[in-house]
Amino acid sequence: MDKFRMMFQFLQSNQESFMNGICGIMALASAQLYSVFEFSCPCMPEYNYAYSMGLLFVPPLWFFLLGFVMNNNVSVLAEEWRRPTGSRRKDPTILRYMFCSITQRSLIAPAVWFSVTLMHGRSFLCAFSTSIDIDRLGNFSVFRGMSEEERIKLLARIPCDDDVYFEQHKEIRMVATRYMKCISQLQACGWMLLLMMTFTAFLIRGIRPCFTQAAFLKTKYWSHYIDIERKMFDETCKEHAKSFAKVCIHQYFESISGEMRSFHHNRMYGRDDDDNAQNVDDEEKLLGIRAQEDMNKVLWNWHTSKPALALRKDKMDAQSNGRV
Repeated sequence: MDKFRMMFQFLQSNQESFMNGICGIMALASAQLYSVFEFSCPCMPEYNYAYSMGLLFVPPLWFFLLGFVMNNNVSVLAEEWRRPTGSRRKDPTILRYMFCSITQRSLIAPAVWFSVTLMHGRSFLCAFSTSIDIDRLGNFSVFRGMSEEERIKLLARIPCDDDVYFEQHKEIRMVATRYMKCISQLQACGWMLLLMMTFTAFLIRGIRPCFTQAAFLKTKYWSHYIDIERKMFDETCKEHAKSFAKVCIHQYFESISGEMRSFHHNRMYGRDDDDNAQNVDDEEKLLGIRAQEDMNKVLWNWHTSKPALALRKDKMDAQSNGRV
């Protein structure tokens, strides 16, 4: 159990590395999912294009939304965007930075799916088999004398390996398949998509900080601050709720079973000091908030009017002197 707790704390402290790992796993999952997916072209002119385009765009959209769902910063971004201004103004550049960071990670898996699909070529062949100019690929007498509708229906059956008609004309399928896969891999953004994604990533990761280093550092710092502040607020609320529950339960048992407490006090007097020390510690964690209405007011004020990001040293000194 301790090992799992240490691992969870490590992942929390290294959230950026953890999210990069999640994105890498999703990218591998998208490639693996495509490899095990059984592609079955309808081989019908009215369905080939719709089926192929659905296979090309629907899974990447699902991976993209899944990337947003698995990113914890989405809730931070939504909370920061929707909160009232109050005592702390909202910086649009920080919101844009957080949104761009989430989007970049979420686009990795869809980009891998697009690349694998186009490099494989079967989806592209199924979608555009009816658009093949068969006269440019060879002098195939089988297409002579056919009407345009019959020609399209015959071309739509090229992606189907089990088609009986093309068993006698294997050279037609072989030439058309090679031609369409060449277009899919080279001209239809197969390698071009990979090159464009790599170049775009280079621009984002390398050139942007060079021109706006100060603004980049500022937005990066405050985006980290918002995330850390939210985590610490949640941890403080958990500690307060735990202490509040302990004090409430202790007071309940003290009021109900006073005689049993006095009996145990006579027999286990050695533990009384430890219990008192623990009760004092729980009382301190309550931070003076001991009623449900007061806690609801604190939570409401935190949402509607967060404290301004301007720490005053005189106030901090007064608080420290008051505690002493």
